[in-house]
Formats: sequence, C-alpha cells, structure tokens
Amino acid sequence: LQLAVRAVFQSWNSERAAVYRRQERIPADLGTAVTVMAMVFGNLGADSGTGVAFTRDPATGARGVYGDYLPNAQGEDVVAGIRNTLPLQELERLDPRSFGQLVSIMDRLERHYRDLCDIEFTIERGKLWMLQTRVGKRTAAAAFIIAGQLVDEEVIDIDEALRRVTGEQLMRLMFPAFDLSHVDVPIATGLPASPGAAVGRAVFDAHRAAGQSGPTILVRRETNPDDLPGIIAAQGVLTSRGGKTSHAAVVARGLGKTCVCGAEALTVEGTSATVGEVTIHEGDVISIDGTTGHVYLGELPVRPSPVVRYFEGELSPLHDPLIAAVDRLIGHADARRRLGVLANADAPDDARRARRFGAAGIGLCRTEHMFLGERRILIERLILAETHEARQAALDTLLPLQRNDFIEIFQELDGLPVVVRLIDPPLHEFLPSLAELTGTVATKEAHGEDPGHDGELLTAVRRMHEQNPMLGLRGVRLGLVIPGLFAMQVRAVAQAAAARKAAGGDPRPEIMVPLVGAVEELELVRAQAQSILDATEGVPAVPIGTMIEVPRAALTAGEIATVADFFSFGTNDLTQLGWGFSRDDVEAAFFPRYLQLGIFGASPFETIDRTGIGRLIRIAVDEGRAARPGLVIGVCGEHGGDPESVRFFHEAGLDYVSCSPFRVPAARLEAGRATLGG
Repeated sequence: LQLAVRAVFQSWNSERAAVYRRQERIPADLGTAVTVMAMVFGNLGADSGTGVAFTRDPATGARGVYGDYLPNAQGEDVVAGIRNTLPLQELERLDPRSFGQLVSIMDRLERHYRDLCDIEFTIERGKLWMLQTRVGKRTAAAAFIIAGQLVDEEVIDIDEALRRVTGEQLMRLMFPAFDLSHVDVPIATGLPASPGAAVGRAVFDAHRAAGQSGPTILVRRETNPDDLPGIIAAQGVLTSRGGKTSHAAVVARGLGKTCVCGAEALTVEGTSATVGEVTIHEGDVISIDGTTGHVYLGELPVRPSPVVRYFEGELSPLHDPLIAAVDRLIGHADARRRLGVLANADAPDDARRARRFGAAGIGLCRTEHMFLGERRILIERLILAETHEARQAALDTLLPLQRNDFIEIFQELDGLPVVVRLIDPPLHEFLPSLAELTGTVATKEAHGEDPGHDGELLTAVRRMHEQNPMLGLRGVRLGLVIPGLFAMQVRAVAQAAAARKAAGGDPRPEIMVPLVGAVEELELVRAQAQSILDATEGVPAVPIGTMIEVPRAALTAGEIATVADFFSFGTNDLTQLGWGFSRDDVEAAFFPRYLQLGIFGASPFETIDRTGIGRLIRIAVDEGRAARPGLVIGVCGEHGGDPESVRFFHEAGLDYVSCSPFRVPAARLEAGRATLGG
C-alpha cells in the first residue's frame, strides 16, 4: 500500500503530468492527493462489468443516457480503449435493475453538481458500485448548449451560464468544417469523438508528432497518457480502437482537438495503416471529420462554421440549438460587459465584417497597408525625391488615394469611431530588399547594362539601411524627419471626414501617433495636425492620441497624457521592447524550449505577461488618468482578442479592446465574463 501511495505522489512529477500542467496552466507546486479505497471487480463473470456514464452527451450537449459499458471487464479496459465497448443503453437489456439504479443516481448527481457529470461505475456480481464522479469535460458546442439548457431548467441563472463558456470555446466553434459536396466515400469510419475538421500529415508516433513543424494527424491503435505531447501538437487524433470515453476521446475533447476513435477497419502497424487496399504511409495527407467519424485520404475543402455564418448574418438564431445558445449568451455578455470591443481593420471589406461581428468601431486602421500593391511605386517616388518639389509632388499624388480610402471606411463605420494610425513601419519596407536589389544591379552591370531605376533604388536602400529597423526610423520619428508625410495623412483624414459629413454621414475619425517615447514628439505632431484640421472646413472634432508601445512612454504616461486625448496600448511592440525580444526571430528560435521548461505558461505574444508588461500597462493607466481624468484608454495589439488578456485589460481599467474582426465575438463574450468575475 505504501508503494502504491508513493507511486501516485511521484506521478505528479512525471513528464506527461508536467506537459498537461503547462497546457492547462496548472501551478507546478499545487501537488496531488491519494484516496485509499476498497477494490471492486467487474471481471468476475457475465453479471459483472464496468462503465463510464455522462449525464448528457459531452459531444453535442443532448440530454439522455450516454456512455460506454463492458461486461466482465475492469475500468482500465474501458478508458484505455483496448476493447471496443457497448453503448450504455445495452446495460438496460443486460441488467435492468442496475441500469435503473444508475439512471436514478445520474439524475441525482447532476442536480447536486448543477452540471454535466462524468461518472465511473462497476457492477460486481449484480451490485452497482459508484466509483467516482466529476464535472465532465465537453466540446465547445456542448458547453454552450448545456449552459442554455440548465438555464431553461432553472438549475442555474444566466450569469452562471455565461461563466461556464469561454471566448476560447467560441473561437473553436468558428473554425471551418469540411465541404463534402464533391467528396468520394470515406476510406474508413469510426466514432465521432470530438467534432471539427482536421487535415494534416499522418504521423504514427506521438513524439514524432510533437516534433513536426506542419499540421499533423496522430494515428494510433489507441492512445495512452504518454501520447499527450503528440495529441497537443497534432491537429487531430485517429485511433482504430476505443470508444467515445477512451483516453484519446476524452483528452481530445478537453483540448478542443478533432478526434475519431474506434475506426475498426483501420489496421495500424508501425509507420503505416491499411484500410482494405488503401495504405496510409507516414507523411500522407489525410482528413478526419470529428462530427461524422469519417476518414478521408487527401486534403478536403472546408466550409465556414455555422457560428461564423450566424455572425455574418446568414443564419437566424433559430437555425439550431447551438446558434440559439451562442446568440443568447453573447447577447447577455454584451449587456453585462463594461469594456468596449472594437476591431483592427484597414479596408472596407474588413470594416464591414467587423461591424457584422459586433465591433463598436475601428480601434486600429493601419495606413501603411494602403500603400501596398500598385501604390508602392508612389512610395518609391517619395523616397527617391531629392528636392522639396519632387517630394511634394509624390505626396500630392498619394493624398487623393488616401482620402478615398478613408471615405470608404468612414462610410462603412458611419456613426462609430475609426482610429487612424499614422504610418508606422520604416519606409524601406516598401522597397525591394537590399540583397534582392544588390543581386539585380550586379547582374545588369555584369552584362554591361545600365541598372537604371534599380540602381537608384539600391542607392536609396543602402542610405536607409538599418541594423535593427524596428528600433530605427519609424513611427513618429518618420513623421518628424520626412517633411509633409504625416501632414498628407492628416489632411486626407480631414478631407474625407468633411466629405462624409457634407454627404449627410456621421464620421468619427481619431488620429493616433505611433511609437511616441517622449511628450515633445507628440507635442510637435499634434500642433501640426491640429493646424491642418482647423484649416479644413466642415471637419468634425477629431481627437488626437498616441500608442503606448515604448516602455519609456508607459513610464512617462503622466507627461504624455497632458497632450493626448487618448491612449492605445500597442502590446505587440510593448512586449518586444519590454522583453528585449525580436518576435520574428525568437518564436521559432527558442520559445518552444521556454514553454517546455515552464519559463512561459504561454507565449507572451499570445497572452499578456501580467507581471512585467502588465505592470507597465497599469503604471501608464494610473499616471495617465492622474494627469488627465477621464482619459480614454484602449489596446489595439492582438492581445485584445486573447480571452485571458481581455480579462486583464478589464481588471486594469481599460475602456476598450481592439482585435482582428474574426476575434471580435470572443472578445465580446470574454469582456462580459470579466465583469462577472470568478
């Protein structure tokens, strides 16, 4: 007994336990407990057996008896997936008395816990023993549906229902599914254990799957706890054995992974699997459908999720129970939340989608994206200009293009704020790379050709070359060094707003200055911008604010607030500069190792670092509002759409978050949950 107890305690430090804690962000010092109890046996004959039961379907949320049962077997046989199980309803035929007792106890447990219960039981020679129960894991769809059902049954209130769903679950529901309109028959069919659509290269070993860089499908006879790293890394899991309560199914549902179990026609051997005359080799692309259980060879086309179609306005909330539950809970989140939710959008199509998805405006309109494509040549002219007249001619050509861009966006967001960020990246990003130009010019010269325009560009790129351009001439520095650049953009905003107002619209532009590190920078830009706004007839009031993305700006926020109408945290750059990371380099170079070692619970570029970067944000909020009470403060980095980060921004007292249009619904939901606490 002492050895068994010690083994359980030591399991806390096993590799797979550590992997699971990192994935679920469980503190490493929490520890585990041991319960010592009498053993009962389900393998004593036909009148014995073991099973797992759920009080509702954890995949769909449907009410009813759901689970697996194995006669003459122990619990390990069920959860390990080494034998294919019977549906729990078969117990009613095999042992009506025990089945009736089980159903009664299941109802009692669910009423006590007020939630879906996951129950393990054993029947020993006709006597039912309840081994354990816990609140059951469920798919994202089931979470929404069950929460709504429990409200209707008056088991919980709508606030509690909102607490039981998450923005992360909503994001899962917005993933696409397979378009099966022109697909041949599947090569195999198993049990639909965890819904979704997953495509990837078949990998037959969990550790190899964990080391792959591209999307994979982990293919196994059955999985065990040692396979956890591979399940986490894979897009989906396919097994030839096991039921809906096997290890693969339960873990995949908890992680939001697509899973098909018990595909008995699949024979898995070494690094290949055969189905009839079809052989799947390691590296072959397969597609698995966790909603139907079908397995296909090759990559299937996908279609938008019903939840996305609902947000797009294509489906009514009455379309099905899932859409009804999402509509109900996100509506309640909107009623509860304090945080506003805006979107990052740079084009009319993005702006339209943002509004359909519930954004209350545009929190970040990146003007540099308007200079790409065919307009790149105009930026080249600006960079190559050697006289004031040539530079002004280039700016005069850009002005009407920028103005028309803003008119379209203001029209789409009529009556809602649109925060226009003046150009941020260094100008050389709009030119060919130094290496590319050097090669082109060298080739032409080697053939005795005049490099011409390419030679001029190479001279300009060499002149502007920086060892670390993200810390060089960009943002506000660019506007102060390149005469007329910011002025042209402000003039375009002013003229577009005046045009929309004259047309009967209600434009609400705001101008945001990027990369400010000193109040003097903002003072200079603001003075110039305000003079242009004042000189343009018919312009509505235009607030002028700044991004807080340089640590010095956060630490001197009190000074900067005296000349800023609003702050918006650029958490991408703030994280880079605060940590001393170059995002483009470190995420591939050593982040996986840092996550493995537990230095990060999550990438600081995905979820806000509360301790360090979060401290800078709190300082800026406190000092900014101390200097300017009522200062409007938001965030426009992609952290604004991360569910865990949204909760922090609520706690820190921000007024709004802004994120990509696709993440707006999750941010709305999470902002409502943040208000409820818990």
